[in-house]
Parts: sequence; C-alpha cells; structure tokens
Amino acid sequence: MNKKIWKDLQKAFNTGVSYMLPSVVVGGVFLAIALSTGKPTDKGMEITNQFMKNLNDLGAAGFAMMIPLLSGYIAYSISGKPALAPAMILGYIANNPIGADQVKTGFLGAMLLGVLTGYFVKWTKTWKTPQLVRTLMPILIVPIITTFVLGMVYIYIIAVPIGLVMDWLVKTLGELQGGSAIVLGLIIGAMTAVDMGGPINKTATAFTLALMAEGIYSPNGAHRIAVAIPPLAVAISTFIDGKKYSKEDRDLGLSAFFMGLIGITEGAIPFAVKDMKRVLPAIIIGSAVGGALGMVNNVEALVPHGGLIILPVVNGKLWYIIAMLIGTLISVAILHFTKPDIEE
Repeated sequence: MNKKIWKDLQKAFNTGVSYMLPSVVVGGVFLAIALSTGKPTDKGMEITNQFMKNLNDLGAAGFAMMIPLLSGYIAYSISGKPALAPAMILGYIANNPIGADQVKTGFLGAMLLGVLTGYFVKWTKTWKTPQLVRTLMPILIVPIITTFVLGMVYIYIIAVPIGLVMDWLVKTLGELQGGSAIVLGLIIGAMTAVDMGGPINKTATAFTLALMAEGIYSPNGAHRIAVAIPPLAVAISTFIDGKKYSKEDRDLGLSAFFMGLIGITEGAIPFAVKDMKRVLPAIIIGSAVGGALGMVNNVEALVPHGGLIILPVVNGKLWYIIAMLIGTLISVAILHFTKPDIEE
C-alpha cells in the first residue's frame, strides 16, 4: 500500500477514535451508574427509578452516537467538512439493521464506510464544474450523491458479507476460552503498552470499544487492566529501586503512580523516552500478562476507562486487581534486573 495512503488511514482512524471517545465515556459512565441501581432479572438489570431510567437513556444515546461519530470523523480526516454528514449517516446505517435481510455490520461497516466516504468526497473535489454549481457542491450536491451512491453500494453489495464477518467475530470473541482467550489478552495487553496512548494503543481501544457496543466486555477488561500497568510499574520501580533513577525521575514516580490508579498510561512515557530499550520491553511484557490473565478469567470492564478507579463497574473485581498486580510486579521485576544503578 502507498505509504501516504497508509499514513492518511492511520491518521483518519486516530481522528475517528479521538472524536468518538467522549461519546463512549458519557454513555459508559451513565449506563454504569443507572444499571448499578437496577435489580438483576433474567433479561438483565431492570431499572425502576425514573431518574435512573432517564440517565440510562442518556447513556444509551451516547453509545448510539459512538459509531456514527467514528465513521464521520474518519471521513472528515480524509476530505474535510463535506464528508462529515454523509459518513455519519452511513455510520448510523451500518450500526442499525437495514435491507431485506435486516443486516447490521457495526463498527467494521462504519469504519469501511468512513474510509470510502472520505475518498469518494476527495474524488468529487476533482470534478470540473461551473461556478454556480461549485458553490452548491459542499452543502447540497456532494452530500446527496455520496450518501446515495455509497448507501446503495453498502445495502446491495457489501452489507451482507461484512455482516457475516461481524457475526462471526462477535460469536468467536464471545466464546473465547482457554488458549484463544490468553492469546487475545496477550495481544491486547501488548498493544496497549507499546506506544502508551499512540496509534497502536488507540487501535486496541477502538477494537475493545466496538466490541462493547456489541455487548462483549471481556476484551475491554483486558485493555483496562493493561492501561494501568505501565505507570504503576515505573512508579513502584522508582520507589523500591531509587538508585536506578535520577532525583527527577524519582519525583515523577509519585505522579506516575496516581496516573496508574486512574488508568492514564501516558504516565510512563517520560521513563520510556529516557530508557526505551529497558523500559519498553518491561511494560509490554507486564501489560501482556495482565491482559491475558484478565481475558482468561473473564474480567469485564463496563466503562471505557481503566485503573482501580473503575473497580465498582467491573465484573470479576478480584481477578481485575490480581491481573493488574501480577502484570505490574512482572514489569517491576524486569526493570529491577535490567536497569543499572546510576550515579547522581
């Protein structure tokens, strides 16, 4: 693939995730609060308090907006404002049943439609049109043509195969056990730590958020365990191995510790930048182990955040803590044996 196109796609996916995240946060937090007051029934948590029902509806709206926002801002990143509305409409269509077979393709369809919309609109900008028509292009002609053409292509050509892939993915991930769950957890954990909030981390985030929208929470549990491990590990390392760090790093350790508790992976970045060849392998291995332990023990995080701060909205609280602790201690141990003492 052309390097420029690949970079454009990476940027587009990161943009889509960045704009989508606030909607997911609102949806996840409101749903978690509302559901925590409900009564368990065969059909799930039944909410009886009217105020909490209203809060639940707000949370559901946040989750409903998540996929259209992802699709819209992927397209926006590629070709600007004219692509935004068509891609959001198509993202909504992808996330809801449509056509004779009532196919729903979820995040896979929405991401594909976001990319297709972006490049389709980019192509329309090359059309040679009279001045009068040109003024109508971005607000009338391009949105209508784009939505119609790609909407029909989606409904009649690509929806069914993507829907089949999505159904298979959801079914497979929902039934993962044993070795398969461990492998997925290892991959999610490693991706979470490798660039600490960068494109690879955001790819893992987008993947787990999309599965949350399909009612699968275990991958998000693995991811949210892993986000806390890098900052917690470097912080504890500075506490117990002070001679391996400068005074500046030791001072940073305390802030990294609190960032780990509230699930902000970026707290480990200053340490990784200074000593990448030792710190990066340590936190990747620890996060991968933590993610695998979370997956294999079916830990579910119901909100799109990590660290111990979300413990009240985690299913499998004990293993959530144990997996985070073991992953952190593994990273600390690797740092202990690989980092040399320094002279001030």
